This record gives sequence, structure tokens and C-alpha cells, in this order.
Amino acid sequence: MPVKIRLQRHGKKGKPYYWIVAADARSKRDGKYLEKLGAYNPNTNPATVELDVDGAVKWLQNGAQPTDTAKNLLSYKGALLKNHLVGGVRKGALTEEQAEAKFTAWLEEKAGKVQAKTDGLSEAEAKTKADALAAEKAVNEARIAAAAPVVEEEVAEEAAPVVEAEASNEEE
Repeated sequence: MPVKIRLQRHGKKGKPYYWIVAADARSKRDGKYLEKLGAYNPNTNPATVELDVDGAVKWLQNGAQPTDTAKNLLSYKGALLKNHLVGGVRKGALTEEQAEAKFTAWLEEKAGKVQAKTDGLSEAEAKTKADALAAEKAVNEARIAAAAPVVEEEVAEEAAPVVEAEASNEEE
């Protein structure tokens, strides 16, 4: 029974949400699965990936083959790196502590990159909002400025007949 680590689609039309599962290769895409390993939500920015790394490594050690997208997600969360490090420990190339230290350092670096992207997106969003507010203020000021001369002209037109009337009174 060949096992694949793949995505199982859930969610509404146009709003996909995926489960990362270990399933028999012969089963349907959204059919029966052996174990749920995590979830993937591509609707958020950056995409949200929740994964049981140890469970995924266990399946990889037992010969499960990830699909292309699942492989990218496993790599993103570090499951493939941990599988590689476990293989190195088994061969005696490094100790369990060294492997765990390398994995922890990689996780911290990855978390820093994700946080930097999130911060960059929030700064860009704040800048966009500030630019939109400034543009809206400029439009409002232009409207006020366009409306203000009309009021001044009306006042000037009303004042002109009064001045003419006074001039004609003086002539009389």
C-alpha cells in the first residue's frame, strides 16, 4: 500500500482550505486518509501552515512520498530538514543534540523571516492607508477651495448693487 502525503481540499468555492494528510495513493483526493498531519490556509498573507512535524517525519521515515505541493509545505515548516537530520543521526554523522540544535536554529531563522514579511506587509498596508487619507484630504480641500470662490462672488455681487445704489443716491 503506497502512502502519499498530500493535500485534501475543504472550504467554500473560491476559498480553499486544505488538510495535509497521509493517505493511500489509491484513495480519492477528498476521501479516506490514514492520518491528518496539519492544515494549510492559502487565503491569508502570508499563508498559514500548521503541521505536526514529528508525525510528518515518521511518515517520511516509513516511505511516504509527498506530492509536489505537500513537499513545498513540508520544506517550509522544516519537516524535510528534520527528516534529513534524523537520517544523519541514524548514520552516526551527528548526535541527537547537534541535530536538535541545528533544527532549532533553522526554526528561529525561519520565524524571523516570516515575521519580517508580516511586518513589511503591515507597514505597506499602513502606508497605503496614509496615502489614501492624504489623497482624500487633498480632494476635500480642492472641493472646499472650489466652493469658496462661489460664495465670495455672491457676496461681491450683493455688495456691488449696494455701492451703485449709494452712488446714485449721492448724485441725486
